[in-house]
Amino acid sequence: MTGLAHENPEIMARANALHARAVVFDGLSTCNWSRTIFSEMAAGGVTAVNAASVLWEDLRGGLDNILAWRRMLEENADLLRPVKTVADIHAAKAEGRTGISIGWQNTSPIEDRLQDIGLFKDLGVGIMQLTYNTQNYSGAGYLELNDSGLTGFGREVVHEMNRAGVLCDLSHVGEKTAFDTIATSRQPVCISHVLPRALHDVARNKTDALLAACAARGGLIGVSLFSPGLARGNDSTVEDYIDAMAHVIALVGEDHVGLGCDFSLDHPRPGPYQVYASRDKGHARELTEYANAKISKPLGIRRIHEMPHITAAMVRRGWSEETILKLLGGNWLRLLERVWGG
Repeated sequence: MTGLAHENPEIMARANALHARAVVFDGLSTCNWSRTIFSEMAAGGVTAVNAASVLWEDLRGGLDNILAWRRMLEENADLLRPVKTVADIHAAKAEGRTGISIGWQNTSPIEDRLQDIGLFKDLGVGIMQLTYNTQNYSGAGYLELNDSGLTGFGREVVHEMNRAGVLCDLSHVGEKTAFDTIATSRQPVCISHVLPRALHDVARNKTDALLAACAARGGLIGVSLFSPGLARGNDSTVEDYIDAMAHVIALVGEDHVGLGCDFSLDHPRPGPYQVYASRDKGHARELTEYANAKISKPLGIRRIHEMPHITAAMVRRGWSEETILKLLGGNWLRLLERVWGG
């Protein structure tokens, strides 16, 4: 069989039917959110998304992000609904809208105030990444010069997340800090958007040992579409993405794997957001070259409306409907049901 799965009409017909039945949860995307993006999510059959925006912001920035989402949810209520519970995700599916769970890629907005974790949870922030790329009060990011592990305050942050019902994300977290967090957390954690280092040895990807440790404690790995993490880079296709997913499934089992697309659509490169993302604390040393690099999502899944092509690639592999439904969103729902209850 040649070509991509979605180029086969028979496979695509089966995939579309299955995709329409599925609850499709994207473990993280961080687009330049707009009516265009929201319409694409509807066209792609996305039931809900961890809509992450916070990178380096402080308390004021975290609050501003929530206010921005309130405005977007009100102005696009025909396409979107807020998500605070798994029941909200099922309601979004029934209504034909996309659920928005507000996400952060850093705990920087809580600053040094543990009590603010529960406050932000009440405001709709359901998933918080412990650190973003470098050091904060809780621990080290993967680009910190010395990863000394989870701090004493970080232990309290993780336990307060557990109590408040916030899912802890380790995607941009340093290896030692991540291992410490998995061992410390009283609830499963996630690595929401990641690729395996075993298939492409770059710093942003995670080792098999860390992926396995996350899953062993009940956690979930969201497989990312970020092309610099795939062996063929910008020449990758949706089939390369499924290869990465298959590697993680073979390592940890199909009950601990999901989607973590990491779409960053309509943020220009170079542009203010990408420059802010690529510098330490937003303005200091340059951490990555991604702000100026040409980065394309894999062929076949370059925009959100192409999400059914992922399902088609799974169908082509001969994966069962039960397995595909788990990978598209069922596994995320099970984890969120457990953690969001606190």
